[in-house]
Amino acid sequence: MGYSSKNNRRPFEAASKAAHHHIINDPEVQKLIERIYKPPRSEEIPLENVTVDFEPLETNRIEAIIAVDGGYTEAVIEKNFPSRTMHFMQFGALLFKLEDLAQLDESAFIAPEDMAKLKNITRLKLALPTRNVRFQDETTLTRSVLKAIYKFFLKNTLEENQSLMDTLAWFIFRRYKQNQRTEEDKHWTLATNPLSPHRTSIRLAEQKMDKDYTFVCPETGGKIYLTDIFRLQEAIDEDLGATGILGYLVNVIEHLIIIHIIRQLLRVQPDTLKTVLFIKDGPTGFFGQTANLHKPMGDLINWLLDKHDIVLAGVEKSGPFVDHAQEIQPNLEPGKVLIPTDDYIYRYIVPGENNPKFSYGSFSNYGHKVIFKARNGQMYVVSIPTRALKKQPTADDLPNLQVILSNVEALHCDMYDSALFPVALVNKLVSLSAHPSQRILEKFASGKKPWT
Repeated sequence: MGYSSKNNRRPFEAASKAAHHHIINDPEVQKLIERIYKPPRSEEIPLENVTVDFEPLETNRIEAIIAVDGGYTEAVIEKNFPSRTMHFMQFGALLFKLEDLAQLDESAFIAPEDMAKLKNITRLKLALPTRNVRFQDETTLTRSVLKAIYKFFLKNTLEENQSLMDTLAWFIFRRYKQNQRTEEDKHWTLATNPLSPHRTSIRLAEQKMDKDYTFVCPETGGKIYLTDIFRLQEAIDEDLGATGILGYLVNVIEHLIIIHIIRQLLRVQPDTLKTVLFIKDGPTGFFGQTANLHKPMGDLINWLLDKHDIVLAGVEKSGPFVDHAQEIQPNLEPGKVLIPTDDYIYRYIVPGENNPKFSYGSFSNYGHKVIFKARNGQMYVVSIPTRALKKQPTADDLPNLQVILSNVEALHCDMYDSALFPVALVNKLVSLSAHPSQRILEKFASGKKPWT
């Protein structure tokens, strides 16, 4: 790594552009390269063994789409102290009716009021200290981050009566089951108590939760936030910062927004749930420190399938499954759905060990991925919630498969490869670009007027 010039008094020292030959000619490096496993070429993959036909619906029961997405950008608080940073995050939940989209598609001219129908979006914002900074009323970066997340969940309601925090309690303690809850449903084991000097685990009981959604730490007497169940404290380093939690946090908040909307529909119009398609940007799973949340999510999905035949999907835009979809695109016929088995995944997509006891994603996912080639040739990687993960899933194991894929095909967007209109639109409405958003937010974080 080269040196940079802090005061513009010395030249910038770039990394060497000739030292790479020492690596290339090293015998040990060459042997390591030879040992790398390379999956078979796409034309050698027997796709017919893992594909089923797409069966478009004659009548579509879906009447509305709710798409959720989020993003973040970094801002330097002090120009002369670039290691002091915070991140600004923004999330959006976009709602529109399919009939409005159909009318727009048939129009020769798109009026601003027509687009306004599709931009019925609710935005949530979060400012998060991430490196070499803390709140005035906290002693560490870790406590500052955890408090910011707690306040975000406590204050945001999406214009409803209950907060996201109340929905988190409803979700974690399975309150939707009402009098059918078990004693285990009313508890949550937190693997790492953020207040414990020894980082011991602690069992949180719903009945001991205060009105402000906190628990008393038995070791220190301090407050454990309900949001600490995300275990993000385990990925925060006081010196290196909290940037490692951002992807996990975005995924959790996107999920909680969807759960919050589902909860409100259950309260006011439960019969409409089966007519709404919920689309999440990304896979159906929780990862890293938050992975344990896939268990209560699986419970909620099963309950919603039993009671309301919920229709929910995750649409992936990047990753190994998307790369594989593009690789096999020439060899997969339009109107075909590839349902990868564990053997297929580990052989052709994610080289690894096919554990005979556990299905792929057993410790993080609550759905299976499918690769869909629409009749117009577009490729999609869609994650579909399921009742239980299986090593050899079939179409029968994927609830509402044809309903979801019919709407995925209908919502195609030609702006980007394999894009869906609602996901592309909500991304445009909440994403924070490097310019000018980042410069504006940096001035805002430093206390300057953004327009000066």
